[in-house]
Amino acid sequence: MDNYKPKILIIDDDIDLVEVLRITLENENYEVIDAQTGLRGYNLAQTMNPNLIILDVMMGTIDEGFHTAYQIRANPETKETPIIMLTAVVQQTGFKFSKDDDEAFLPVDEFIEKPVNPKKLIDTVRKLLVPVK
Repeated sequence: MDNYKPKILIIDDDIDLVEVLRITLENENYEVIDAQTGLRGYNLAQTMNPNLIILDVMMGTIDEGFHTAYQIRANPETKETPIIMLTAVVQQTGFKFSKDDDEAFLPVDEFIEKPVNPKKLIDTVRKLLVPVK
């Protein structure tokens, strides 16, 4: 039996949301690690080598997630790691973001609006994770 579990790093300062995401992902046989700040998340991305990163936009600052995404993409070790960006920015600011707007400006693979739909999350994770042989 294959015991491999893809590793997902969640970077979000909302502990309750992290736990909901953890339960959802662990029920689908993913290993979950988490960080509550962009800096800690960036450091964990370097040391833990996750298969995928779920990243909140607004943490300590309104755009901390964007800065973290830039750092992850700038590092040769993590630049190819898929990033799903969670955002309530549309609700809270009226700004709309799309991964197709400007790839250089928003270096992420997908956006998911909060509140997170568990089925959409799992579908998006599966789409971005290439099965490891």
